[in-house]
Amino acid sequence: MENVVELINRVQDVFSTVGGNESLDLPQIITVGAQSSGKSSVLENIVQRDFLPRGSGIVTRRPLVLQLITLRSETDGPDYAEFLHVPQKKFYDFNDVRREIEDDTARIAGHNKGIARKPIHLKIYSKKVLNLTLVDLPGLTKLPIGDQPADIEKQIRQLILDYISKPNSIILAITPANSDLANSDSLKLARMMDPAGKRTIGVVTKLDLMDAGTNALDVLTGRAFPLKLGFVGLVNRSQQDILTNKPMIEALKAEEQFFQRHPAYQSIVNRSGTAYLTKQLNIILVNHIREKLPDLRSKLSSMIGQTQHELAQYGDPAFTGKVHSGSLILKLLTMFSTEFVASIDGTSSQISTKELSGGARIYYIFNNIFGHALDSISPCGNLTNEDIRTAIRNSTGPRCSLFVPELAFDLLVRPQIKLLEAPSLKCVNLAYEELYKICHTCGNKELLRFPKLHARLIEVVSNLLRERLMPTSVYVESLISTQCAYINTNHPDFPGASGAMAELEKKSKGGLKKKQNRTLNQGASGNPNQKHKENGVHTGSIYADSPPKDSFLNYFFGGAPKADRTSKDFQEKNPFGQLSQPNDIEGLDSPFTQHSISSESTIDPTPSSRSHQEDLEVELIRSLITSYFNIVRKSIQDLVPKAIMHFLVNFTRESVQNRLVAALYCEELFGELLQEDSSISAERERCKTMLEVYKRAFSIVNDAM
Repeated sequence: MENVVELINRVQDVFSTVGGNESLDLPQIITVGAQSSGKSSVLENIVQRDFLPRGSGIVTRRPLVLQLITLRSETDGPDYAEFLHVPQKKFYDFNDVRREIEDDTARIAGHNKGIARKPIHLKIYSKKVLNLTLVDLPGLTKLPIGDQPADIEKQIRQLILDYISKPNSIILAITPANSDLANSDSLKLARMMDPAGKRTIGVVTKLDLMDAGTNALDVLTGRAFPLKLGFVGLVNRSQQDILTNKPMIEALKAEEQFFQRHPAYQSIVNRSGTAYLTKQLNIILVNHIREKLPDLRSKLSSMIGQTQHELAQYGDPAFTGKVHSGSLILKLLTMFSTEFVASIDGTSSQISTKELSGGARIYYIFNNIFGHALDSISPCGNLTNEDIRTAIRNSTGPRCSLFVPELAFDLLVRPQIKLLEAPSLKCVNLAYEELYKICHTCGNKELLRFPKLHARLIEVVSNLLRERLMPTSVYVESLISTQCAYINTNHPDFPGASGAMAELEKKSKGGLKKKQNRTLNQGASGNPNQKHKENGVHTGSIYADSPPKDSFLNYFFGGAPKADRTSKDFQEKNPFGQLSQPNDIEGLDSPFTQHSISSESTIDPTPSSRSHQEDLEVELIRSLITSYFNIVRKSIQDLVPKAIMHFLVNFTRESVQNRLVAALYCEELFGELLQEDSSISAERERCKTMLEVYKRAFSIVNDAM
């Protein structure tokens, strides 16, 4: 546990070699500050070397991962630096270090002052440093300058947020003392990612540049802006010091003297300056690493397991010989067919939680889409009364209709049944399309490594589905044709003519009663003559409420009603059709005759009777068509899904593996089918590399614990 910083540096080096360090949240210190905040000077003061690029505008254009390693004794030699991208080379001249940073930045980020996310890894070995790992990020800016990208502010802000949002990072928020602390961009970002201030340490630079009579004591003591790790005040080297190459040791001595002599800072002199900041950062980082090591080991263990599982899905590339190729082909064929069947049955391990798929989608087609399509068809929606009346008249030819013509019912109901064919065939096509989708979504990574084999598997199953589509559609068409071939009026659920007429009689009597009641209510407030006439109506209503048992059927099937002659004689005596006394007419047993009397009709009774009969015939035919159509619709809604399941779904799922073996298990095809995709090979190698990295990192962490 003594060298935990070096431990994390080793883990970081392991990940950096493969570019996968972002997948693991390593404990490290992230420096955040605006341009000209003194951020570079802080890092150089800590290292006690001039090694960072300087200039106007954005100087730091790539993240710089800076690892500081303490040289233990004089025998280790002079201070030197190493870059990860320049292996086996030591930089003893720190001016060369600066030039290498500039050159590698331009190589990756270009020369237009844009930024790049790929970090530069720099190690500095020195007797003057404590073990630390710091990440220097580009300085926050407001406006693009020169040829900088227009969204440079957004790019830098997002880059900083990506680093400081990681829970294991320590935020080093740098703010110059000669600016408004309340508007500090670095502190705003720190508070955004660390609201409680538990992993943020504040640095106030350029204290010597504050206006006379002012100081930052309230900030440095935590009264103005509380942080758990506190604030540290620094005095940067002036621009003149940098230009004259003032020795770093003299600059640090001048900083120490500033705090000792300043009246406001004498009380916190032991908690100020670069030396104190360096010690604090070392202590904070070491404690933080110790706290996070158990979680780090668990995370690495989990990543090893996940990577091993991923690698297993890419399969073993060491397949040679026809025997091994044949067994591999059989394995993959079985895997594909098993997944296809499992998707239909709903037993697949890859069941989606976002949307319906597979067999559940087919069920939805049967019960929702198909059911709603059938329910939306109106049994007589496309038939007008005139259409029905014309069909009735055409079916009687030159003769007068004495009975409801059955031929008209047959003639009209068949086209209505035919309306069920289109949604039924659409249901077949939807189920076929769903099976086609299932076919295309089958296949894991091990199978996808052989693109030609996967394509042939889909082709074979697609052909099988197309073969089954035609017989399924033909059978569904035959279901509709069968229903049209024989209109079974003896169906137990079909009411027949008598049942339909009884229902119509019930409705007619109910409507007549309501009309008579309205007439009586009107007569109650009229003159005596009106009341006298209403008495006749009332008397007639008694007959209407008590007709002979078969009066309705006799009227409908017996031609002219019994009251025709009496009604005609009465009309000859009383051409205005008004009843003087209710007893003038006897033997009225037809509700329609009573209806004409109660309505005081002056129309000739014979045409009137014929018109009523035609209207009733139309209503009767419409009622019969609706009843029979509903019976057929119910049957079709039950039979079509069964037919699709039998002829298409079940047949395919039961024969898919045999079809695949018959079509693809051929030695002549093994070489072609088992050609591996180059991208899969690359992914396998990447996966192997990452697995080795995770294992090495786990070993490092585990040994330290």
